[in-house]
Amino acid sequence: MAAVLYRLGRFSFRRRGRVLAAWLILLALLGGAAAAFSGPTTDNFTMPGTESQRALDSLRRQFPQAGGTTGTIVVAAPEGGKLDPAALAPIVREAAAVPGVLAAMDPFQVGAVSPDGRHALVQVQFDSPLDKITDAQRAAYERAGATTPGLRVEHGGEIMKAEVEIGSTEAFGVLIAAVVLVVTFGSLVAAGMTLLNALIGVGAGMAGLFSLSGVVELSNVAPVLALMLGLAVGIDYSLFITSRYRQYLAEGMEAEEAAGRATGTAGSAVVFAGATVIIALAGLAVVGIPFLSVMGLAAAATVALAVLVALTLLPAILGFAGARVLPRRQRAGADTGTGDDREAMGFRWGRLVTRLRVPVLVVAVVVLGALALPARDMRLALPDAGTAAEGSTAREAYDLISEGFGPGFNGRLIAVVTGDDAQATANAAKQAAGAIQTTPGVLAVTPPQANAQGTTALLTVIPKTGPADAATEQTVHAIRERMNDIQGARVALSGVTAIGIDISAKLADAMPVYLLLVVGLSILLLLLVFRSVLVPLKAALGFLLTIGATFGITVAIFQQGHLADLLGVGRPGPLVSFLPILLIGILFGLAMDYEVFLVSRMREDFVHGDTAQRATVNGLGHNARVVTAAALIMTSVFGGFVFMHDPIIKSMGFALAVGVLIDAFVVRMTLVPAVMSLLGRAAWWLPRPLARVLPNLDIEGESLSRRPEEPAPAVIGAG
Repeated sequence: MAAVLYRLGRFSFRRRGRVLAAWLILLALLGGAAAAFSGPTTDNFTMPGTESQRALDSLRRQFPQAGGTTGTIVVAAPEGGKLDPAALAPIVREAAAVPGVLAAMDPFQVGAVSPDGRHALVQVQFDSPLDKITDAQRAAYERAGATTPGLRVEHGGEIMKAEVEIGSTEAFGVLIAAVVLVVTFGSLVAAGMTLLNALIGVGAGMAGLFSLSGVVELSNVAPVLALMLGLAVGIDYSLFITSRYRQYLAEGMEAEEAAGRATGTAGSAVVFAGATVIIALAGLAVVGIPFLSVMGLAAAATVALAVLVALTLLPAILGFAGARVLPRRQRAGADTGTGDDREAMGFRWGRLVTRLRVPVLVVAVVVLGALALPARDMRLALPDAGTAAEGSTAREAYDLISEGFGPGFNGRLIAVVTGDDAQATANAAKQAAGAIQTTPGVLAVTPPQANAQGTTALLTVIPKTGPADAATEQTVHAIRERMNDIQGARVALSGVTAIGIDISAKLADAMPVYLLLVVGLSILLLLLVFRSVLVPLKAALGFLLTIGATFGITVAIFQQGHLADLLGVGRPGPLVSFLPILLIGILFGLAMDYEVFLVSRMREDFVHGDTAQRATVNGLGHNARVVTAAALIMTSVFGGFVFMHDPIIKSMGFALAVGVLIDAFVVRMTLVPAVMSLLGRAAWWLPRPLARVLPNLDIEGESLSRRPEEPAPAVIGAG
């Protein structure tokens, strides 16, 4: 492995003009494809095979006029006043005139007026699903009744779900990353080229992703996730290789040879670190939920591009930069960079941790265990307008509905009755309405609405509690149990709450398979990398501590509300249903990044003759500065997304930022050296039968240390 990447690094360094031109041409082609073929993203969460999805599919086939997106215009009279039909009639007419609207219901005709007469709901039915609604339609809907004098009018419903926009908050994270790079390298050239390299890679990845969005249904979270990871790992991988290149230059090595050696050694770690991230993300496809599979594969492809860019484009850019990647004092010869390395903080920290390894282990495990405690109460659901930012139109409508009608009106459920003939359907719908009305937790059930053929009937169910309330989940289960007794037709329950319950159930079923696949494959990969049985097991156990503490902190803030105002959390509530499995996949991959970066250097020193204890201290000492910078960069990139209003992106960015901090500083740079010190030489134990079977991938560059300094011209000339 090291020898192949060594030759690739030297080739890219020597042919830097051609390599850079090739990447710029590819970037331009992908950008053109994105402009020509990109399609809209969607926030539809589809789960094939679930009851809620079967209900929606049945509606689209048998009752298409009820299958489009909906809107709810909430009207309120001044305090102490009452609404009258004459005041609402113009609002209903304006809503009905919006392009694409099939019908707007008069509240006084359908009974959508609050008991005190002060609030009313104008239900608006569109003929198209949400992802087909245009900005012009949404703007026209928001204008309906907005200027009605003397009345408060708020616009809510599915149509008000806005697409996630990428803007200045992400740039804030990149700016912090740039500052960290300048401080780490002490060179604007090194920081700038590292950042440029990562931006080219993430630009190519995002362009490729959007070029496919015209033929693949892409959730609006997928591009944001790909951007998060592409930026984070792109900068980190470039940082790691550049740091090794600078080290070789400071030792007096010729620039082209230094680029080859850096790509061969640090690049090998990048390949396997990237492979663990890709495995973890691509493994999301086993869950069987299409939008989650697309998210995982899109992010995995972006990470793969980041690895390829780091191995090819980065050596080329290093060729243009030359010795300018070093601080000015080193280029002038005043500081070789080797005189006081062992006095660096990383070495001092390594000696301290290995000396106090038992107390360090106990304290760290206890603290992480305590942080994980809130995760016991974790609840999952799909986000609703109640978690939207305060002051937003969707949030104002949500709060006004709760004020006038009760929280259950924001979490309406849909019961779909489908029979073979009209009579059977009508009888079953009547049975269903009666059974649902007497179910604990149900406030009201609307009379059945049948399609033209009478074979499908629709009942709207109003629970007593809000969509994110645990009691509503119990109500859904109770209704479904009662529907099992309905004879003569098929009854399925859907709605936002029901969809969230079905997602959670499907994810719970898929979680063991996913963990077995991802952790199992990654342990096998680390077994190949380190040729050790205990090191991969230690890495996996450390990850469990990371994920437990991360879930605990995220639950404490986003669900329980501690420090929620500080982070701009609109309203504490359950975590989004797919967040746990997504975080497990992403954080496992990123955790293995730092494991590979740190432990590969420990093994490198051990293979080259150091004792196990000295290799542990040296491995941490040499890489602590780089891993610290990498962790701060990842945290700043992920942290930039915390400032977005979308609750899914906000919670995802926060959890990833916290997870990276915990894993890098507590687990990898504290627990790992403590455990490695306890294990000593046993850390590198590998049974002889296994040693004979496993290939020696040589990521430590042992083969490079035995070869002549200048073997490359003949090799590269062949290419």
